Amino acid sequence: MAGTIKLDDAPLDFDREMVEQAYDRWAPIYDLVFGGVFSKGRDAAIQATNKIGGRVLEVGVGTGISLPLYAPHVRIFGTDISEAMLKKAKRRVADLRLKNIEGLAVMDAEKLEFGDDSFDVVMAQYVVTAVPNPEIALDEFARVLRVGGELIILTRVSADAGPRRFIEQTLQPVVRRLGFRTAEFAWSRYTRWLSGASRMELVERRLIPPLGHFSLVRFRKTAPAT
Repeated sequence: MAGTIKLDDAPLDFDREMVEQAYDRWAPIYDLVFGGVFSKGRDAAIQATNKIGGRVLEVGVGTGISLPLYAPHVRIFGTDISEAMLKKAKRRVADLRLKNIEGLAVMDAEKLEFGDDSFDVVMAQYVVTAVPNPEIALDEFARVLRVGGELIILTRVSADAGPRRFIEQTLQPVVRRLGFRTAEFAWSRYTRWLSGASRMELVERRLIPPLGHFSLVRFRKTAPAT
């Protein structure tokens, strides 16, 4: 699968193979580089998930750094695009003897291999900006949610204008090879998705460190109209 996204009308290739290779390279050092930086956001997202409970899908589970933080009563299935990342996650599950992990599998966030209404929570930490077609992935997350369930995402929210937007656009061609994007993800993009999404409502948007450039966002799936 390959996709082409646009940044200010300039084509920019960003496909599954590029992302997979990037995160395979990150696997040996991911926890060291990102473990502390994203810890506050990770803790907030897991706390929100534990309050809901039930069956959880963590998309982009990576090395499994979040897995020990879930409450014992929560059942988790983790997916990731990178086999190298998942090898570390499986080792973590075994070493820590985590009993509430249903499974870990290589899977495309845009083509989840689960039936509709399968999970009480879908968790996606720093995933939306790292997939070729973010809206397709968000639609998939919503599809596998049960009624009343929540989609919880940690995501970078880029600037709509000003100096930060200029910097983000300048960095974009460089960081895309690292497996993520700095630009294109202003809050307006998420609200446009929400306006066209079926039976999804915004519950919360909370700014998360570092630098307030990241947000914890919660969406809830509503019942069909009668």
